[in-house]
Amino acid sequence: METASFFPVDPQIPIDFKIRKSLTGHGLTVRDAQGSLAYRICAPRRLRCSSSSAPNPRLTKTLFDAAGNPLISVVYHNDEWHGYRGNSQELKDLIFTVRKILYSPFETELHVFLSSTNIGDQKPCFRLKGNPFRRACTIISGNSTVAQTSLLYKLRKIIYSRHKFRLTVYPGNDCVLVIAMLMAFFWK
Repeated sequence: METASFFPVDPQIPIDFKIRKSLTGHGLTVRDAQGSLAYRICAPRRLRCSSSSAPNPRLTKTLFDAAGNPLISVVYHNDEWHGYRGNSQELKDLIFTVRKILYSPFETELHVFLSSTNIGDQKPCFRLKGNPFRRACTIISGNSTVAQTSLLYKLRKIIYSRHKFRLTVYPGNDCVLVIAMLMAFFWK
C-alpha cells in the first residue's frame, strides 16, 4: 500500500537573504534567513588599470563568502560592469558583462551578457529592472523571474531605512551570480 505524501521530499523553495550596510559603513553584509553571515561585499576602491596606459581608474567591488574568500569582483570601466572570478581582472576569468540600457531617477534597466555568449548578440541572458533608490530590482531571464529585491517594511513605520533590504532568489538560480549582478545594479 502506497501512502500519499503531503510534502515533497526535496522542496524547491525560494531563498531569502537580508542585505544591510555594514556597521563600519564600508560595504554590505548578506545574511541568510537564520541571520548567519553568508556573503560580504567590500566597498569600492580605485584601481589603476595595469594593462593599459590610460589614466582612467577602475572602480571595483568584491563579493566574499562567509570565510573571506573572494568569489567575484565587479569592475566598472568605460560605462560597463565586468564580473570576474575571484580577484582577477583577466579576460579568461570574465563571467559576465553588464550594460546600462535605461537610467533615470525612477527606473533603471541593465542587460547582462554571460561570457559564454557573444556580446554582439542583441539578446541578453538577464535583464535587471527597477529603482535603485527604492532598493527594488527584478532580475529576469527569458520570461521567468530569477530574483527580486525590496525594502524591509515594518508596520506602523512611516519612513523606511534604505540601508536594509531583502533579496529573494527563486529555485534553480545561482545566488552568487545574482548577488554579483545586484552589485552592478546598486552601484554607488
